[in-house]
Amino acid sequence: MNLWVIFITGLTVGGLTCLAVQGGLLASVIAAKEEEEIEKGINTKNTIFPTLAFILAKLASYTILGFILGAFGGILNISSRVQIIMQFIAGLYMIVIALDLLKIHPIFRYALIQPPRFLTRIVKNQSRSKDLFAPAFLGIMTIFIPCGTTLAMEALAISSVNALLGAAIMFVFILGTAPLFFGIGLLTGVLGDNFRGKFLKLAGFIVLYLGITSANGALVAGGSPITLPQISIDLSGASKNQAQVTQNDVAVNQNPEIDIKANGYFPNYIKVKKGETVNLTLKSTDAFSCASAFRIPSLGISKNLQPNDTQLISFIPTQIGKMQFNCSMGMYKGIIEVI
Repeated sequence: MNLWVIFITGLTVGGLTCLAVQGGLLASVIAAKEEEEIEKGINTKNTIFPTLAFILAKLASYTILGFILGAFGGILNISSRVQIIMQFIAGLYMIVIALDLLKIHPIFRYALIQPPRFLTRIVKNQSRSKDLFAPAFLGIMTIFIPCGTTLAMEALAISSVNALLGAAIMFVFILGTAPLFFGIGLLTGVLGDNFRGKFLKLAGFIVLYLGITSANGALVAGGSPITLPQISIDLSGASKNQAQVTQNDVAVNQNPEIDIKANGYFPNYIKVKKGETVNLTLKSTDAFSCASAFRIPSLGISKNLQPNDTQLISFIPTQIGKMQFNCSMGMYKGIIEVI
């Protein structure tokens, strides 16, 4: 998973799109608390602790939600095809959000999902509370009024079919939104609307990249002949020339072993003979990522490994050529060459 990109998305568009409602709720409950303290003769104007309570409660609730969403997908044993479709839709939705932020056309605004009005009213009513725990309560309740980017992240958490990965996706995304709730109001007030417009444009381009990457990953995971290889990232750290040399030097092996780690597959290029049984051993080591969901789309092979696990796949290749293997989200991949 591109968790760093997800963090940046939370830091930019995730915070900005949620700030209008959730930031307003936080400001309201802080104002109510300050009013209560003034009535008691206290005039400290301390907003750090209410803000921390809001953010930490929000972070905890969304992490738990991501865990449940990831586990829910796993419990349902969602098929690979459904996972790919969900990821592709999430990618398209993020692209729509980006196009709306970039003001490409007003029509994209109508495609954004809005929470039910009755839930919004219920949550807003709680902002009038002067209770000490009101900020934390509001942080938890924000799961009922997610912004469009949050919904896309929730879809990614479900499509991961992994409780830990789902929790990681939501944790990193919400963590990215945290600094904006501390400083974006003051920053935009000082620098004015011109800064906010530029910031939204930057956020739009970042979300556009994430959306295209997600949609392209779904195409890769589905074995589509139409993908965007130019935006894929070689996480092995090898250059194209190094990768070519490695491929030429690979020996034929009918009993290959692939080490699955959090950052990909090693080796990511193997050679086998046509018409002979291939016994492929998959060994995962601390693979807390979508790499643990191993797929060979052209053969319909699907294996979900635990973070530390060993499984065997046997098959007989019938055609000469190259077959791609990848994770369930198309983020990590490799090649099986049949000679």
